[in-house]
Amino acid sequence: MAGGLKPLTERSAAGTPVLVTAAGEEVMHVQPNVSIVLGNRPPESPGTLYISTKQVVWLSDTDRTKGYEVDFLSVSLHAVSRDPEAFESPCLYTQIDTGDEEDESESCDSEASDTLDLSKITEMRLVPSDPTKLDTIFNIFCQCAELNPEPVEEEEEQHNWIFSADQLGAAVEGDDSEWNDSDIPFTIGYSNGDHDLASSVLELQINDQRFEDAEEMESDSSDDPHQ
Repeated sequence: MAGGLKPLTERSAAGTPVLVTAAGEEVMHVQPNVSIVLGNRPPESPGTLYISTKQVVWLSDTDRTKGYEVDFLSVSLHAVSRDPEAFESPCLYTQIDTGDEEDESESCDSEASDTLDLSKITEMRLVPSDPTKLDTIFNIFCQCAELNPEPVEEEEEQHNWIFSADQLGAAVEGDDSEWNDSDIPFTIGYSNGDHDLASSVLELQINDQRFEDAEEMESDSSDDPHQ
């Protein structure tokens, strides 16, 4: 589940982020002299960017109580931006999934307000003082994003997508000894109680049988010597 951007104030004795080493987290890249821009707010003073196998951490170099972290599951998009019309400096642009379905305009208003609400921040820019480092940062982002794929939710119910011609024929002929219309197995395209596709399959089977009968009658007629 997306956690969004969070404040980070806890540091190790060396002033670096505290990693969850028990979960296999390790630092992949450290980039000093990186400014951070949250939403539509002005850039903050340069700090140090830490990219780990689990998250992105920015720590202020001037204020040890200031820092931000966001896990890679919450980073829905990242790209290098060198267009001065999009932003004044070359940067790594990221979009953050907050898990909040509020209207985007409300989020933008919150990002531009004087009171910083990190739970509403949906855009983050990382601006290195040395723009030539952007490609390296981007490549590390890509590697770590691949280490954190979106979790796949298991289906609550396993559907039986295959059924035999005998079962289908029994339903067509009205053989209640095996199963009735309400017992027709799920078919591809069956969703939320929609039986239209199943009905179409049954109708097609019925039509096929009619075609076979018609072909047999035509064959019998052609073999009649009196014609």
